[in-house]
Amino acid sequence: MKVDVLLGLQWGDEGKGKIVDVLTPRYDVIARFQGGPNAGHTLEFNGQKYILRSIPSGIFQGGKMNIIGNGVVLDPLLFKQEAEALAKSGHDLTQRLSISKKAHLILPTHRVLDAAYEAAKGDGKIGTTGKGIGPAYTDKVSRNGIRVGDVLNNFDAKYAAAKARHESILKSLNYAYDITQLEADWLEALEYLKTFNLIDSEQVINHTLKEGKSILAEGAQGTMLDIDFGSYPFVTSSNTVCAGCCTGLGVSPRSIGEVYGIFKAYCTRVGSGPFPTELFDETGETICRVGNEFGSVTGRKRRCGWIDLVALKYSIMINGVTQLIMMKSDVLDGFDTIKACVAYEINGKEVTEFPYEADDSLSPVYVELPGWKTDMTKMSSEDEFPEEFNAYLTFLEEELGVPVKIVSVGPDREQTIIRYTED
Repeated sequence: MKVDVLLGLQWGDEGKGKIVDVLTPRYDVIARFQGGPNAGHTLEFNGQKYILRSIPSGIFQGGKMNIIGNGVVLDPLLFKQEAEALAKSGHDLTQRLSISKKAHLILPTHRVLDAAYEAAKGDGKIGTTGKGIGPAYTDKVSRNGIRVGDVLNNFDAKYAAAKARHESILKSLNYAYDITQLEADWLEALEYLKTFNLIDSEQVINHTLKEGKSILAEGAQGTMLDIDFGSYPFVTSSNTVCAGCCTGLGVSPRSIGEVYGIFKAYCTRVGSGPFPTELFDETGETICRVGNEFGSVTGRKRRCGWIDLVALKYSIMINGVTQLIMMKSDVLDGFDTIKACVAYEINGKEVTEFPYEADDSLSPVYVELPGWKTDMTKMSSEDEFPEEFNAYLTFLEEELGVPVKIVSVGPDREQTIIRYTED
């Protein structure tokens, strides 16, 4: 068997959680391979809305094994809050969720460092969620991190050393803070974390493959936020691309099967950084309002713009995408005209490849397509698609060279249309 990978192709918030939930019945295991509680995956079904930050989105489909992989950074306190909220709604995770011993912990002082570093940047702020993800990954790479497995062996000494190192940095930054209550709650949550199944996830995952079972790897954020290939430095701190699945779960590249790439019918971005197709007019405000474009974790308003096919082609290339999934098609239901960016103009020259740096010298080159002016939220089959929407899909498939397999026409699990049957 292979590991199928599901990831975002834009600047995050593409709707990965919903599609993982939809696809979960096809798989035996769902595994998160990178990111931390800065990711907010929203799912809606049976009249309920759930927001997952660290827990894989396959947790709601009974009988499936869910794994938080080694590439994830985990905050025990936020994890405890998330897991207990799910338990109160009738979803007990203790028998369905395992956590990699090699996943790194986000400490209370990581959160403080995150805030201190952002404050020091002034006008050059990245726009982080303030959850401590960046400092935790920094400690991981500099070989100073604390891993989940360390809670089972000499944890107190390791924690004290890490805390002292962080306090020294904060002192040099002259940053005032008080983590007394946060630390007490965090340590209590650490005990809760120990009640879950802590595993050597790379061993479990590879044994699962040898047994002929299927695995869906769930990514967080989006390709254009990848630490290597995103719009650096306005990126996250992990590899959000398909290759991150291999290092984030411990599987061989030969074990990768289908690569599902998720994108919105338009573009959004949270925080700072380049956004070539961003709209500052009423159209952008309408997309934001109709699409309810506010961060599920932070509540921050998302920047909105037309779809960017230059960036999408880049993401498809980097990830080796085999199937596309288009989200929030219904948000564009009311527009007379739909625009799509097919190239950039840089210093008077038209380019179709994503540049090293997408700065203010870049302007998008658009093509216009007729809108479908139809309410798609009640549709359940592609046979109901209006002619103009089918034309939009055909245009995208011809431009991107990959079939659009799934179309979402609303936030609910049921508002998902499969366009092609399995071979």
